[in-house]
Amino acid sequence: MKTKWLKFVLALSLVLNISFLAAAGYTYYENSGDWLSPFGFKIKKGRFLFEQLSLKPGQFEAMRARAVPFRAEIDKKRNAILKKREELFNLLRADNPDRKAIDARISEINGMQADMQRAIVAHILDMKTILDKDQGKKFLDLIENAMKDGKGERCPATAR
Repeated sequence: MKTKWLKFVLALSLVLNISFLAAAGYTYYENSGDWLSPFGFKIKKGRFLFEQLSLKPGQFEAMRARAVPFRAEIDKKRNAILKKREELFNLLRADNPDRKAIDARISEINGMQADMQRAIVAHILDMKTILDKDQGKKFLDLIENAMKDGKGERCPATAR
């Protein structure tokens, strides 16, 4: 009887461990296929905002080649800002918060956000040089709509 009970507990433990690993693997797999856009919403990797512009093959490849390193750069900048925000909250949690250190951290975060905004604008202007006049207008309209809608729901690049 004791052996049967032990086998049952071991089998149950095995099933729970396998279930946990499968759930963790699935969650990782689902989340690893997303980019976080500069506007704060998720886009599936391999999908690009400019796919909605009726691009010529040369234009598409030129934009895609520039978009991938841009996204990597923005991800680095966003992560650095998140780290500074974490530092800011650690300063705020102190029993006697150092206001000068808090102000300095806020200034750092503001500067980093301004640098990120400059990089985004430079990238938009760079992308615009690849496009003709009508495509450039539509490109800016797509970006404007994505920025107005914080969740990106109106952004065609997030449509599935």
